[in-house]
Amino acid sequence: MPKLIICLREGYSLSYLRADVIAGLTVAIVALPLAMALAIASGASPDKGLITAVIAGFLISAFGGSRFQIGGPTGAFVVVVFNVIATHGYSGLVLSTLMAGMILVLAGLARLGSLVKYIPETVVTGFTAGIAVIIFTSQISDILGLTLAQHSGGFLGTLEDIWASLSTISPASIIISCAALTMIVLVRRFRPKWPAFLIAVTVASLVAWALALPIETIGSKFGGITSALPMPELPDFTLTRLRELLPSALTIAFLAGVESLLSAVVADGMTGRRHRSDCELIAQGIANMGSALFGGLPATGAIARTATNVRTGARTPIAGMFHAVFVLAFMMFLSPLANFIPLASLAAVLVVVAWNMSEADKVRHLLHAPFEERVILVVTLGLTVLVDLTVAIEVGVVMAALAFMHRMSKAVAVTNEEEDDDPDAIPFTGTVPATDQRLALSENTEVFKLRGPLFFGAATRLDEALNRAGPTPEVFILRMREVPLIDATGVSALTHFVDRCEARGTRVVVSGIQEQPKAILEKMGLAKRLEFSETYTGATIRARSLSRTDGTSSGPSQRPSHSTSVAG
Repeated sequence: MPKLIICLREGYSLSYLRADVIAGLTVAIVALPLAMALAIASGASPDKGLITAVIAGFLISAFGGSRFQIGGPTGAFVVVVFNVIATHGYSGLVLSTLMAGMILVLAGLARLGSLVKYIPETVVTGFTAGIAVIIFTSQISDILGLTLAQHSGGFLGTLEDIWASLSTISPASIIISCAALTMIVLVRRFRPKWPAFLIAVTVASLVAWALALPIETIGSKFGGITSALPMPELPDFTLTRLRELLPSALTIAFLAGVESLLSAVVADGMTGRRHRSDCELIAQGIANMGSALFGGLPATGAIARTATNVRTGARTPIAGMFHAVFVLAFMMFLSPLANFIPLASLAAVLVVVAWNMSEADKVRHLLHAPFEERVILVVTLGLTVLVDLTVAIEVGVVMAALAFMHRMSKAVAVTNEEEDDDPDAIPFTGTVPATDQRLALSENTEVFKLRGPLFFGAATRLDEALNRAGPTPEVFILRMREVPLIDATGVSALTHFVDRCEARGTRVVVSGIQEQPKAILEKMGLAKRLEFSETYTGATIRARSLSRTDGTSSGPSQRPSHSTSVAG
C-alpha cells in the first residue's frame, strides 16, 4: 500500500498541508536547475529533464513506499542515458525506459525489494564514483566554452576531443563557470539553507545577459524550452528492437531500484520512519513508464532532494507531489526565461553534483577495508570509467560474491564446547541464563547479541534492531563473540548504529569480539569510538561505570532482551 494512503488515513491537517507546500516549493527550487543540467549532460534537451521531474516526481510520491522520497532525473543515469541515446537514438531511450519500468513493477510484485541489500557498498560506491568522474569530464568542454570538432564518446574519447579543441577556449565561459562555482560553494558554506544552484544560475544568467557576453545559452543551443507537457504516446517497437534494448533496460531498472532504495534508507535514517521497499519498486516502475510515455528520461529517488525535503519539514508524500506541480508551473509561466541560462553555469552545477556523487570521504574510508574489497572498489570504478557501467556492475557483484565465499571458507572453525566456558557462550534467550544476565544490568543498559557474519547482505538488520528497541538506553552492549567476520558494508552499518547511539547520548560497549572483526574495526577507524571487553561480565561492569545512574534498582530491568541474528 502506498505511503500516501497510509498518511491520509492517519489524518491530514491544515498544518501538514502548509508544511508540505513549503517543502515542495523548496525542493522544486533545488530541482529546477538540476533537472535541466542533468538532461543536457545526458545528451537530451533541458525540457526532457523538467518533464521527468514533473511526471516521474509526481508518480513516485503518489505511489511510493516512502513518506519523503523525491523522484526525478539523477546523476546516476547520465552515463547510461548518454550511451543509449548515442547508440539507439532518443526513441531507443524512451523504449528502454518503458521496459525498465515494467521490470521494476514485476520486481516489486515479486517482492524483490529486499534483495537490493545484497549489493555490496564497495560496488555501489565504485560505480557511483565512476559516474561522477564521467560527469565531470563531460562538463569540461562547457566550462571552457570549447567548440568540439567531434564527439567520440567514452572517457578517453572525450579527453581526446577536448585536447584537440583547446584552441577554441572561450574566456567568457571560463569566467561565468568559475563565478557560478564559487557562488555555489560560498552560499553552501555561509547560507546553507539558501538554494545555491538556483542563485548561481540566476546571477550568471543576469550577468551574461546584461554584458551581452559571447557565450552559449539554452536558447542558442536548444531553441528554448516547451511551456507545456506533450501528449502521452506509446513508442513504436518490434521484437528485434526489444531484444536490442533489453540490456539497457535492465541497467536502468537496476540503477533505479538501487538508487531509490538507498534514498529511502537515507530518509529513514533522518526521520526514524521505515519505507516499504517492494512498494517503492512498484512506484519507480510506474514513474518510469509514465515518464517514457511523455517522452521523458529515466527517473529514480534523488538522495539530495529527498534530504532537502526532510530538512524543510515535509510531513507526507504530498510534499513530493507539490514539488512536481511547482516545476510544472515554472514550465508553463517562466520557461522563456530559461533561454538566457548560460551552459557554463549549468556545467558548474554539474561539477558540484559530480563532487557530491563521488563521495570522496567514503572512497578514502573504503581504501582502508580488507584487500579484496579495495580491489572490488577500484575495479568497479575503473570499469565504469573506461569500459561500461553494465560491465562494471556485473563484474563487481561477481567479485564481491567470490570474495565473500572466500572469507566464509576461512571463517569456519570447530570449537570444543567444553572449552567454551565464557559467559558469552551462554544462549542469550534461555530463560534462566537470560534472567541472571538481566539482573547484572542497570536499568539504563540494553543488550544486543549478534550471530553470524556482519556482511553486506545482513548489515541492515542491525539498524532494524535499533528501530525496534524500546526507550533509549544510556549504554548499549553488543555481544559479538559469534560474529566470525565483518566486511566494509558491515562496518558502515555499525558506524551508522554508533552515530545514532551517540546522537542520543548512548555509549556502545562491545564484548567478546573475535580477531578478524576487531582488526577491521581498528583499520577503518571505528574501534576508537567503542568500548571493548573480553567477556560479557566485564562489559556489564563497564556499562555500570559509563551509566549516568548508579546502576542500582530494586529488581531486574523489565526491558526485554534482544537477540539479533545478522546472518539470518
